[in-house]
Amino acid sequence: MTVEQVNRIVAGDVRSAARLMRGIENGDRGAFETLEKLYPHTGRAYIVGVTGAPGAGKSTLVDALIAAFRQSDMTVGVVAIDPTSPLTGGAILGDRVRMQRHCTDPGVFVRSVATRGWLGGLARAAAGIVSVMDGMGKDIVLVETVGIGQQEVDVTYLASTSVFVLTPDSGDAIQMMKAGILEVADIFVINKADQGGALHVKMELQAMLNMKDSLPEERQPPVILTEAVNGRGVEELEGEILKHREFLVSHGGLVEHDRERARLELAEAIEGSLRDYISSGVDKASQDKLVEDLAQRRISPRAAAAELVNQLIRP
Repeated sequence: MTVEQVNRIVAGDVRSAARLMRGIENGDRGAFETLEKLYPHTGRAYIVGVTGAPGAGKSTLVDALIAAFRQSDMTVGVVAIDPTSPLTGGAILGDRVRMQRHCTDPGVFVRSVATRGWLGGLARAAAGIVSVMDGMGKDIVLVETVGIGQQEVDVTYLASTSVFVLTPDSGDAIQMMKAGILEVADIFVINKADQGGALHVKMELQAMLNMKDSLPEERQPPVILTEAVNGRGVEELEGEILKHREFLVSHGGLVEHDRERARLELAEAIEGSLRDYISSGVDKASQDKLVEDLAQRRISPRAAAAELVNQLIRP
């Protein structure tokens, strides 16, 4: 059954892909076995991360980018990372709502994924779901992060091109200096550019980029003004994304990005395996006791973790 499902996914079967994505998000062992069989069929899609603070218009921009890439006759997958419902554990107000116009396009696949407590703007299942879209044969996979501010840089390890979105009135330019976003973003977008102050923010950002230490062969990140709600500036953004891909290919950077992505996937797999191992190897009563000791401040989180590890390795 696993081989049949892999063959269907490689052939572009949406139902089989959606079923596997759901299994990956739920942590089903069988889903990861299928993903292992699918992995050799991946590595062809170009991954673009779209990140930035909440309210910057990332979902609207991604929706406009889908249309631009489809105009260029490229198939598109979208992984939209959403906040988690405290009741169901699912995604709250999935970003698919803003991308409804593409729902009947067979060349587009949009999947919303809940963070489920993971920091850095990504969900634990994100890398696996990206691999499924890659295996389906999508040319471009857009990964839109949840929007959590200065911690939101994990997507730069997953994506070959990272787009950082800000707005004229958000004061993000100052925050970027604190967060070091200048060092990790490949393209900057000032969205909602019809608002006052967009040109001022662009000049300020370009001045900051000029002050940054860089090697002679490094590429200066462009700053693009967009109005995603009506599509202005989106074709220019698409062009810059493709230019960055060409730059990476010509300078060997794409190979390095693939290594960083592999490192992220390995770290994610190790952490997930350890969680599963602890859950299955330590009885619930012991875990509950440690949780109660933590709540009562009788033990620190580090000491509690050490106690769990000791229980696992003790003969």
